[in-house]
Amino acid sequence: MPVDPQIQMLLDRGSGVPATHTLPVAEARRLYEARIAAMATPAEVAGVAMHSIDGPGGPLGVRLYTPHGKGPFPLLVFFHGSGFVLCSLDTHDGMCRNLAAGIGCVVASVDYRLAPEHKFPAGPDDCLAATRWLAAHAAKLGADPSRIMVAGDSAGGNMAAVTALRLRDEGGPMLCGQMLLYPVTDYHTPGTPSYVENAEGYGLTRGTMEWFWNHYLGDPAEADNPLASPLRAASLARLPPAYVVSAQYDPLRDEAERYGERLREAGVPVEIVRCAGMNHGFLFWVGIVGGADAAMAAACAWARGTFSSCVPPP
Repeated sequence: MPVDPQIQMLLDRGSGVPATHTLPVAEARRLYEARIAAMATPAEVAGVAMHSIDGPGGPLGVRLYTPHGKGPFPLLVFFHGSGFVLCSLDTHDGMCRNLAAGIGCVVASVDYRLAPEHKFPAGPDDCLAATRWLAAHAAKLGADPSRIMVAGDSAGGNMAAVTALRLRDEGGPMLCGQMLLYPVTDYHTPGTPSYVENAEGYGLTRGTMEWFWNHYLGDPAEADNPLASPLRAASLARLPPAYVVSAQYDPLRDEAERYGERLREAGVPVEIVRCAGMNHGFLFWVGIVGGADAAMAAACAWARGTFSSCVPPP
């Protein structure tokens, strides 16, 4: 189908904004933070609290969202995008509130270190450490330590997939699931057909992805490391059930779907959902774009069902 009219309206509104990859990092960050004002009011939650934990590189911030109701609640450990370089707890505050309310779970949003100040593997190391800390302290946080899931959008989806791989290989804890929202799963080269089809004109561009990766990696050879490019992992067996969202007009569409297909080939229960008419980052627009509302509701329904039947893999 063609680009969703509501998405096209947002693309038209941003047509005069300089491409991210043409900007200094500080200016790109300022512009992404400025988008918060354009987002719809998110769902209500019962409480929000900040925690500071000991991370591999120093204090690590975790923002905790608690839903209405009586706990203990399932725990969703969330890693924000964008591109290993931009965004923050604040840019994804609305997304986390919608997930907490829609799933009925505690959401822990992790303020992992960003590139280029902190290159690979600083971000994945923070995400692993935070997940383990949250699992160990879940009961004190009103969460159930036996029902934990990782989630993230874009580069945060990369962090979630990599964290699931590391927990499988490096001693746990075990997860109930992984929610990967239009995730980065591979390096931009050699790329995929969607990198060509959607290289320009739909928000995220190939040029911007190259800019992100150049800031994130210390050396392009690191792209072969599955902790940077999880699609390159030798095996995806014994990973937790996955929900993989892709967007039709996204350079990352094919690598997201291929990751889901490889999970399925490895015997992992997986649901792959391509959102027609949508572009990369469309879940920022819940409350504004009908397709985003439907996708958020579907993702939350999957998480509720997965939490309710959670039997972590051996």
